[in-house]
Amino acid sequence: MGELKNCPSCGEFFNYTGMREVCNNCAMNEEKQYEIVYRFLRKRENRAATVERIVEVTGVEESLLHKWVRKNRLQPAMFPNLGYPCDSCGKITNQGKLCKTCTEDLKSGLRQFDAAKEFRDKVANQDHGTYHADIKRK
Repeated sequence: MGELKNCPSCGEFFNYTGMREVCNNCAMNEEKQYEIVYRFLRKRENRAATVERIVEVTGVEESLLHKWVRKNRLQPAMFPNLGYPCDSCGKITNQGKLCKTCTEDLKSGLRQFDAAKEFRDKVANQDHGTYHADIKRK
């Protein structure tokens, strides 16, 4: 069974079942807009169009283009200038949630954290007993 939610596009109530984030009317409207964009991009001369150009020509909102790229309805392999904002910095990416720079920064931070943790564990496990010097007196 679904739950009653407000459509984020129009504000109307709809039965949310986990399939769509918007009501049926908005979903149909989005589908019509998708068809307009897809027809535009299918033409050979438009395949390398930027997001800005697509918005200008079709009138479709940029957020919808980003949504379709995220859901692989518009694939960057076919349309190389399409992408969506990185969840961290906002730079355009076309794979995952983070751009390559943010991914590398995150990996670097994790490596540093792991190295520091390994060092702390090593220090904590060392024997902190008393050291005795064996000095012979004459």
